[in-house]
Amino acid sequence: MSNGQADVVKAHFEALGREISPGMSLAHWRDVVEHYGDVTGEPGGVDYLEVEAAGVPALWVVPKGCAQDRVVLCLHGGGFATCSIYTHRKMFAHLAKEMGVRALIPGFRRSPEHPHPAQVDDAVVVYRWLLEEGLAADRIAFAGDSAGGGLAVTAMLLARAQGLPLPAASMPLSPWVDMEAGGESMVANRDKDALLNDAQMTQTLIGMFLGEDGDVQDPYANPLYADLTGLPPMYIQVGGDETLLDDARRLAEHARKAGVEARLDVFEGQQHTFQLGAGRASQADEAIRRLAGWARPKLGLQDDATAASGG
Repeated sequence: MSNGQADVVKAHFEALGREISPGMSLAHWRDVVEHYGDVTGEPGGVDYLEVEAAGVPALWVVPKGCAQDRVVLCLHGGGFATCSIYTHRKMFAHLAKEMGVRALIPGFRRSPEHPHPAQVDDAVVVYRWLLEEGLAADRIAFAGDSAGGGLAVTAMLLARAQGLPLPAASMPLSPWVDMEAGGESMVANRDKDALLNDAQMTQTLIGMFLGEDGDVQDPYANPLYADLTGLPPMYIQVGGDETLLDDARRLAEHARKAGVEARLDVFEGQQHTFQLGAGRASQADEAIRRLAGWARPKLGLQDDATAASGG
């Protein structure tokens, strides 16, 4: 891979960072971050349909010729406070297209207007809606990046607590799970991470997410404190240069100790949620291919239908 490809996400994050300043209003900050997904190549051959999923706004992502009875529920990142169904539609469309299934991206409520547990509640409401729409749990996978990666885990925990059948698999990408921000990589990779390199900003996001009475060890906010026993197979991807590297490592370790099948791929030299470079960077495209190759059999699809996924 050329350096230009490797650096496409890093350069994009650096450009966004130059537009973000201390004291910026939340509305302005969200406007800037709404360009988060501009770096992703348009996948083509995909239709988008806005829906209401049990009152939660959501976006269907429908690749041409995909399996209609399999769905990946995609939870977007943004620190629970920014980003949207639109910032992540192309990245998740690449995943859905490669898998040959539909994706549903819910627009869960954001902090600080709606602190935890609003986000996990909304994710489970949408998952329940999919089940009530006739989708079988073993034909659904969860995916999410950053805050959405953590949410992909905590939503399964809440679904389990509510007696719902669990999905077939989950795919947390650069998951943000540690509300105590205690990973060594938070310091060791600070100079390499082009996006999440401000410790004060991290604490601000944690405060906005948890609210005044929130608990950094709440298992539905910080799954490192949860009992993960019985969760479905998990495939975690993370960039080697990001501050959340240890969040991914510790999540994988915690899952394995609970008897959960957990695969962890560290992509050396890559940034936070580097899969955003899909369609423009070969490492991102390779990551998407690995996710699809791993997830298709979990959803009962033969992993020999590359043509069906558009690959």
